Amino acid sequence: MPNVLVVDDDLTVRDVVRRYLERGGHRVALADNGEEALRWVAEHQPDLVVLDLMLPGMDGLEVCRRLRARSAVPVVMLTALGEEENRIAGLELGADDYVTKPFSPKELALRVASVLRRAQAAAPRGAAADLADGDLVLDVAGHRASLSGVPLALTTREFDLLVFLMANPGEAFTREQLLDRVWGWDFGDQSTVTVHVRRLREKIEATPAKPRRIVTVWGVGYRYDHS
Repeated sequence: MPNVLVVDDDLTVRDVVRRYLERGGHRVALADNGEEALRWVAEHQPDLVVLDLMLPGMDGLEVCRRLRARSAVPVVMLTALGEEENRIAGLELGADDYVTKPFSPKELALRVASVLRRAQAAAPRGAAADLADGDLVLDVAGHRASLSGVPLALTTREFDLLVFLMANPGEAFTREQLLDRVWGWDFGDQSTVTVHVRRLREKIEATPAKPRRIVTVWGVGYRYDHS
């Protein structure tokens, strides 16, 4: 049974989210501030964190940043309608998914289940057991990546996106196609893909501003080219 930590200062939101996640077969813990959330993660190592960005004291962005400094635990953000800059900032910090308030608890539960499935899967669709491009090596089954022998710290979505692109070299994909085939969404903000591509480039490209592996296909989307 997956352990999920829900971090939100609104008691009603916490209670509603808890009930829906428990119905979905998750074990749920609650926190109402960032400091408490970080302590709980350090002590219990949950399988996923649902994190509101608008928290008192330490905000959700700082919580996400600190989580990513110590853990690859999947993070699903809760953001208010119109907070596009904060949503993108959260994705850039390594959040795996987001749901916009006011949200459907059923949608949130589905998003949580989707992220957990991706995190626990042995390999994304279309992936081989191992993938390599020169000094970039992916152990898909072991969910490990390295560049020049140095381990790469990739989030679940970053890893899945890289695996999918490397497993389909030379083929251009639109952002919409990547949302469907990597995220499993049939709708969503395509900037999510853009942010994850940018984060990957920062980690695997010698010069992120002039990428040679994950290249932009103007008017289409992205393509992986072997270096």
